[in-house]
Amino acid sequence: MRNRRWAVDFDIPKQGGNACAEPTAAVVDAQSVKTSANVAEASQGIDAGKKIKGRKRHLITDTLGLVPAVLVTAANVHDTTGGKFLLDDLAAAHPSVTKVWADGGYQNSIFNHGARLGIDVEVVQRPRTKGFEPLPKRWVIERTFGWLMQHRRLARDYEALPQRSRAMIHWVMANKMSRELTGESAPTWRIETGIPLTSA
Repeated sequence: MRNRRWAVDFDIPKQGGNACAEPTAAVVDAQSVKTSANVAEASQGIDAGKKIKGRKRHLITDTLGLVPAVLVTAANVHDTTGGKFLLDDLAAAHPSVTKVWADGGYQNSIFNHGARLGIDVEVVQRPRTKGFEPLPKRWVIERTFGWLMQHRRLARDYEALPQRSRAMIHWVMANKMSRELTGESAPTWRIETGIPLTSA
C-alpha cells in the first residue's frame, strides 16, 4: 500500500517527463521543536546543541521534498540514532534508494549502518564562501521543514504522544501533495476571492 501511494506521489511533478516512479536518492536531517504544557516529561528531552527542550523530528525526504520516513523522539536523542531507524524503514519500503545525503552532525556509525543496507550515506560539505548560500542537495529537506512550520499545529509539538506527532506530519504532507495535484499553490483561506466584505 505504501509503495503504491508513493508511486502516485512521484507522478506529481513529471508532467510528461521520464522521472522514475520510485525514489533513488534521499536526504536525512532532524529538527528540534518545543513542546506544549500537556506533553509528558518522559516523552521529551533537551537538545543541548540547540538549547531546546522538547521533541525531535527525524525526517528522510526524497529529492522532491516528500517524506517516505519519519520518526519523532525526545529532543535529546542523537541525530545518528534516529537516522539509523529511518534508514531501516527506508530500505524496507523503498529498496530503490541507494544514496542518502546528510549533514556533518551525523556520526560515522550511520555511514556503516547505511552500507550494510546497501545505501551510500554522504556528508554534504558547507560552502566556504561568506554569506547565506543554500547547501547543495540538503536544501530540499530544509524546505520540507519550512512546509511543516507553515502549519500552526506543527509550530511546536502539541501532541501527547509521539505517534500522534508523526501522524500530523503525514497529514501535512498529504495536504501539501493534494494541493500540488489540484494546482492550488496556497491554502484557500489565503486566496483573495474578490467578494466584498460585509458587516453583520
